[in-house]
Amino acid sequence: MLKAAIVTVTPFQQNCAILFDAEQMRGVVVDPGGEVDRIRATIAETGVMIEAIWLTHGHIDHAGGAMDLKEALGVDLIGPHEADRELLSNLATQARMFGLTEPVRNVTPDRYLEEGETVSFAGHVFEVFHCPGHAPGHVVFYNAAAGFAHVGDVLFSGSVGRTDLPGGDHAALIRSIKEKLLPLGDDVGFLCGHGPGGRFGDERRSNPFLV
Repeated sequence: MLKAAIVTVTPFQQNCAILFDAEQMRGVVVDPGGEVDRIRATIAETGVMIEAIWLTHGHIDHAGGAMDLKEALGVDLIGPHEADRELLSNLATQARMFGLTEPVRNVTPDRYLEEGETVSFAGHVFEVFHCPGHAPGHVVFYNAAAGFAHVGDVLFSGSVGRTDLPGGDHAALIRSIKEKLLPLGDDVGFLCGHGPGGRFGDERRSNPFLV
């Protein structure tokens, strides 16, 4: 069974997700935005063996702790799409832009992801969708068997990702949602980067940015 544990980290209140198989107790960390000690403590509490770190995109609130966690766990750092290379190479600049005083390390993934690739752990296969708009290289991870998607900051319950940051494109974001995510089906449940998750059908019917 596919399960998730959420650690809400940093002043951005970002949802760092630990996705794992409840029988094999193997999984991945998605978007470790910071407070790596808290994330590691949750990993220890759950008893999950982490196989990799996945990134949805290159904004500081999602990638700020990625290199420290990678080194602590000794695992590969995978994603996002290469279009976010510049963002990941300038996380320290992002930190100054948001007035953060804690040191932040730039990120170099072990590999970037492309549309149509798959990533997996413990037999759970996730399709990769390149969904630009919030960030140029944003990706979404979709598990068809579970009817589940991790959408990062593309879509929220009742809202969508902001597009006023460098590389943002509102029209591209809405296309990503309407052409790639909503067609996956109304019953697909999702986790997102901030706040509660939901189901695509509810967003299709009532999200004011989509109706």
